[in-house]
Amino acid sequence: MGNLTKEQLMPKNFKEELLFTAVMAGLMVLVMAGYNIALTDGFGHHYLREVLVGYPLALIVAAICDLGIIGPGVKYLFFHFIINDYMKQKQIRIALTISCLMVAGMVTLMSLFGMVVTQNFGANPGLTYLHTWIFNLFMALPLQLLIVGPIARAILGAVQRRTAAKATAEATAKTLED
Repeated sequence: MGNLTKEQLMPKNFKEELLFTAVMAGLMVLVMAGYNIALTDGFGHHYLREVLVGYPLALIVAAICDLGIIGPGVKYLFFHFIINDYMKQKQIRIALTISCLMVAGMVTLMSLFGMVVTQNFGANPGLTYLHTWIFNLFMALPLQLLIVGPIARAILGAVQRRTAAKATAEATAKTLED
């Protein structure tokens, strides 16, 4: 991650935000669905089918939560109450802090979603939710910070570099025409 530039760390427009969310949510939901199914049902012969059948709905819910609830809320809190001069010195500090807050928020909502969809409330729904939340946080945080986040940022960076190169080529062509 040491070679990443500012542009590769954060989306700059709505199109990039959609791409980043699609990659991030797509991978996180797939792995977390597999993780939760393995925890509750093990790796039986229906494992892959269960993951794939539940994936589309979970992905839609995750995208809505990310783009409509957690993302805007985290960005508001971060840019109004959390950011400081130390974080501004390196863009990666901002990206990682936002990532951690996003994971906490998404785990909060998606753990509830998983319990509702599977109707897994246990004898004590509060303790079942807390257990689910903790287990999901312990998996989601390193997954996001070490694997999915870097993949999503690499893809975003490639798109941003391609877009910048195209814009430079178009500007050069326009200059030569004049």
